[in-house]
Amino acid sequence: MKPFNLFPYDSKIDFMRLRWISLSIALLLIVGSFGAMAVKGFNFALDFTGGTVTELRFEQPVDVDDIRARLDDAGYGNAQVQTFGNGNDLLIRVQPKSGEGEGGADQNTAREIQQALAIEGNPGTVMKSDFVGPQVGKEIAINGIWALIFVVVGFMIYISFRFEKKFAVAATVTTLHDVIAVAGWFAITGHEFDLTVLAGILSVMGFSINDTIVVFDRIRENFRSMRGDAIGIINAAINQTLSRTVITSFVAILTMLALYIYGGGSLRGLAESMLIGAVIGTLSSIFVASTLLTIGPLKVTKQDLMPKARDEEALARRP
Repeated sequence: MKPFNLFPYDSKIDFMRLRWISLSIALLLIVGSFGAMAVKGFNFALDFTGGTVTELRFEQPVDVDDIRARLDDAGYGNAQVQTFGNGNDLLIRVQPKSGEGEGGADQNTAREIQQALAIEGNPGTVMKSDFVGPQVGKEIAINGIWALIFVVVGFMIYISFRFEKKFAVAATVTTLHDVIAVAGWFAITGHEFDLTVLAGILSVMGFSINDTIVVFDRIRENFRSMRGDAIGIINAAINQTLSRTVITSFVAILTMLALYIYGGGSLRGLAESMLIGAVIGTLSSIFVASTLLTIGPLKVTKQDLMPKARDEEALARRP
């Protein structure tokens, strides 16, 4: 029995026919994302804005979802709730209500939280309450930017050695497109942006570059083994890797969807960013990354790849 293949190896879908439409949509997506970030901004979580961290201990284990609902009713809609220890202890992070200064805000907030969580038969005791200033959030934001720069530079160095500089630039531009699109999604929707979302965006970069490298590797092989124009060779490479790209992405998206549905509130931002990023990354590896290799200074020709192959053969023949 032959293995199931979603797309035949010799499928003839003309992706390059849509290259200008694809690039136009990608450009609009980037512009719209930057516009949303500039106009609306992000709904930063406590990791970036600062707030009050309160530790409560209950006599019996509590339902975290019920705790979040009670805090929401008390005016703390973006509260972060985590259990630790034996399950009776809760760590609650909230932003002080408007009008409260830093001094004494933690104690007032702690009392309000304790009153909101006055569960009959299972009272909560405040063990500790501290104020985390926004300076911590600023440092986290700066570290996140440095992490992003580190990953992008690492991608460019690796792909430059592994392929060719034109491939490195195209892959980096595509990856940044995916990151900007995911960030724009959170700006447009107003969903909370916390450290798990930042981690998800960094994961999106890895997922996106992986798909792009697979397609680029086939493009390089085709340039050395096939005859024809660059557009036809690139189109053939996309068709040859299409089944692998779609099936891999489908499995990854299913995993992220399960994490989004059943992972709970603490992992929802991570799952959402990875889910949106997987969809955009899959489409960009097909419609954007390869298309960039057919236009302007990034246009790839046989001359860009064949000399390297001849050099390798010459080295192999040396005694």
